[in-house]
Amino acid sequence: PHGSEIITGFGSLSEFEEAGNLLEANRDATTISIEDDEIKPEKQRQAAAFSPAGEDEDPLASDDKTELLSGQKKSVPFWTFEYYQRFFDVETHHVKERIIGSVLPWPGKNFIHTHLRRNPDLYGPFWICTTLVFAIAISGNLANFLTHLGKPNYKYTPEFQKVTIAATAIFSYAWFVPLALWGFLLWRNNKIMNLVSYSFMEIACVYGYSLFIYIPTVVLWILPYEWLRWCTIVVALFLSGSVLGTTFWPAVRDDHPKVIIAIMSSIVVLNALLAVGCKTYFFSKPEDLLPGELSSATEVTKAPHTT
Repeated sequence: PHGSEIITGFGSLSEFEEAGNLLEANRDATTISIEDDEIKPEKQRQAAAFSPAGEDEDPLASDDKTELLSGQKKSVPFWTFEYYQRFFDVETHHVKERIIGSVLPWPGKNFIHTHLRRNPDLYGPFWICTTLVFAIAISGNLANFLTHLGKPNYKYTPEFQKVTIAATAIFSYAWFVPLALWGFLLWRNNKIMNLVSYSFMEIACVYGYSLFIYIPTVVLWILPYEWLRWCTIVVALFLSGSVLGTTFWPAVRDDHPKVIIAIMSSIVVLNALLAVGCKTYFFSKPEDLLPGELSSATEVTKAPHTT
């Protein structure tokens, strides 16, 4: 090894002597220094190491990058438009997955943990509730028309007030029930610290998506078959109640048994009251007569005796 170093040293010395002879022969020549390729990257690395990092970077831009990379969002007041804007920023495939998850609930799967992943939206629940309102009103009018079609002295008149009544019932259920449930769970969570806590938007999102199964159900209620209506309402209640039950069971299972029974019973009963109430009010039985029809039939039967 020492011999190779000596040879390399002599080789370098001979190169310097040749360069000196060339300079003496041509003194007007310009000298150019060429650095070794292995030395230059090393110098650049040393220079980068001693230079202050982020000297020219904007601190606000770096904060935004860090915030985006970490997935954190700046908190804004709930009365501002920006607070609710983020709940409508959702991908189409996410809405599709959540709708499928509400129609086909899997036993033991929590809807919030499986589909929402701490990212609830109001886009799906809003349009589901709106579609359900018009589906109930339109299906109710069509069912009424088909039920009394062909009967004497029956004149079809569209009942537009059903839209207002359906909207009041659906949106009240989709907003006030989650609000009451959120407030009760928050109160119980302050008393028992090991309970699972959900935000109001998460609860409202679950309730909104749980109503999707009623859209095809009320469309089937157009057919004037009472057995079909009760069969579909039982299936819809089972699927919707399964989504709500599997979601909120972890939040109350460690509470007092009486509280557990009260909460789970209230969730199931309110869901059943909404479905049965809509069926009873908007869809009458085929053999029932409307009050207007009953008075018209009475006048027809009395008319020959008066003349």
